[in-house]
Formats: sequence, structure tokens, C-alpha cells
Amino acid sequence: MSKGAIYPSEAKTFQDACTGAKIRQVTDHPSIHHHPFFFIPAYDDAMRWLIFISCRTGSPQIFAEERSTGSLIQLTDRPDLSNWSIYPSHGGHAVFFTAGTSAWRLDLETFEERELVNFAVTQRGEEGTVSPAAGTTGLSYDDRWWAVRFNVDGGSALAIINTETGEHETILRRDSVGHLQFCPDDSNLLFYAGPLTDRVWIIRRDGSDNRRLYARNVEKNEWITHESWIPRTRELAFVDWPHGIRCVHVDTGAERRVTSCNAWHAICNRQGTLMVADTNFPDIGLQLFDPRDGVGEPVTLCYSKASSIGEHWNGPFPYAKGPVKVHAEQHTHPHPSFSPDGRIVVYTSDRTRHSQVYEVEIPDRFIVF
Repeated sequence: MSKGAIYPSEAKTFQDACTGAKIRQVTDHPSIHHHPFFFIPAYDDAMRWLIFISCRTGSPQIFAEERSTGSLIQLTDRPDLSNWSIYPSHGGHAVFFTAGTSAWRLDLETFEERELVNFAVTQRGEEGTVSPAAGTTGLSYDDRWWAVRFNVDGGSALAIINTETGEHETILRRDSVGHLQFCPDDSNLLFYAGPLTDRVWIIRRDGSDNRRLYARNVEKNEWITHESWIPRTRELAFVDWPHGIRCVHVDTGAERRVTSCNAWHAICNRQGTLMVADTNFPDIGLQLFDPRDGVGEPVTLCYSKASSIGEHWNGPFPYAKGPVKVHAEQHTHPHPSFSPDGRIVVYTSDRTRHSQVYEVEIPDRFIVF
């Protein structure tokens, strides 16, 4: 089938055998599926659409579940999609993605794909390419600005794109740029990940005030990773693997502990009142905890039973002397994230051999707005 094809609902429901949580399996085709990366919302704000990747046609394509009907709609049919680049707009009108050498806007009503920027030749006349398949992008919460990392001159560059006009500016060039995230409370402020040994950086949307927010403790051989914003606080959280999560206030530099559990990929709800994290080595399930109280006592939401491939996580920080080759298929990681209303966590699991998309309901006792 092709772009615009509509598939009947594949949803099925069950309860977690250990916690009793209500789980809905969204996809059920014997192929790879996954929702967007953990710090990228899988839904529009109105929750009309659940956006995900399906490989059922033989290559990664963008799909949407129309949540009112359960129907699955194929939105793209192209050979060059960067499947981890997808970012649904908050307003529900578009999905942004990179493919080939370009950055694209997909209209969710007409399915039209509009090229916003072609990085084959940048504004300075240099040849550039968008990031490989693992390259995530960042969208401001007002849907006006899209941050895309691209490769140039053997290094990385960060472009800010006007989502309506395609006008863009390269605001940063350096050795490594990744995991782009606009602050949920300030569309002029972004986090980006630098090199693996020096990850935590922030920059203004106009390219000013590019600075390190946290310096990794080399003596302790800290493994700092998987950063994400805590809404309504101007704090950036980061995983100190496997010792828990800390956060830093971007204006004051004040640092505090969030949780001490072995949180792996962790994200806060839109309300700033609850965090969810998958876990590994050991996998103790998806954990919920309060990001505000300085304790973050974890409570198990459910068990994803994902294979969570990545043996390098079961040891000390491996990158101190430079990059190393690892085997960590991202579609085997749960990557939990919240729905905009804070009542659902979406995650991916290959518990049935093929990676599928799941939703789990959050018990009412955890819902605090």
C-alpha cells in the first residue's frame, strides 16, 4: 500500500500482570514500529493524532493513528526518510522530518510534503547533509521554529528554520551537536548535546550565549546523558547513569537531585509534576516519580518487556578515550513519553519479537496538575 492508505485499527488491550496497569497495544503488524524519541511528543496537543514510524511497507514511513477511530493512516512513501527526525506539530497540522538532504513539512490534512530547506548547499555555499537516521530535531512549543542539525566540513552545524517560510539561519558550527530541545517555557532557548564527554550545552535561538551548563566530573568518570527539560522551572534534567537524575537551573546554575533510581530515558509531563523513565541493568520496568521533591521515589507503572539492546550500558562510561562502536538498536528501547494531557505514557516494546507501539494509562492517584 502507499501514501494515504488507511489500515483498520490493530489495537488490543490488556493489563500488566504485575501492576494491573491498563495497556493498549496500538500496532500489531509483524514489522518494526516505534514512536518518536523520548523527548519528542508523539501526539498533537489535542490528541487527535498519534504519530509513529512503521516499516510494514519495507522501509520506515510516517504513520498516524486517528485516535477517534483507531484507523492507521500512512503519511509518507519515500526511500530516504530519517525515521528518528520526526516531530509532530503541537497544533496538529503538520509533521516535520528530514529526508535525503532536506528538511520537510508534511501537512496532516492534505498529506502534501513541502521542502523547507535543502542542505545540499548551505547559505555559505558549502555542501551539507542532514544527520543520519538517529538525528533527532527540535520544535519550539509555539510551532514557529524548527532546529535541525546537519553535517558540514566534517563537523556539525545547527540551523533554525522558520516553519512557515523555510527561511533559516545556521547559528552554530562545532564538533558535535545533537538531541536538540527547545525550552518549553522559552522559545528563544535551546539545549543541545555536545560531545559525549562534554554534553550539556544551551544556546539562544539567535546563536548568542552558547555555553556549557554542566561540566562532567572526569575524576568520577561520570556518564552524563539523556537530557530533558522540566517544564515550568527552567531546569534541565540529565541522567547521571546509572546513579539517577539531577537537574540544573539555566539562569542560576543551581543544581539538585531529582531521583536516585536507575532511570535511563526520562521525561517530564507537560505540567511539570511527574516524570517517567525506562530502566536497564536491571530492567525494573517503567518508573513514575515526582521531579519536584528532591527525592523522586519511584513507583512501577508497568513492565515493557522490551529487549533494550545495548550491552555497553552495563558498565562504566565507555567514551572517555573517544567514540567506540556499540550495538544499540533504538527500536528495542521503550523511550517512554507522556501524552499532552498527562494521562497516558506511550512506549515501544519488542516483547512480541517485533517492535510495537503501546500506551499505558497512568493511575488517577498520580495525576496532579
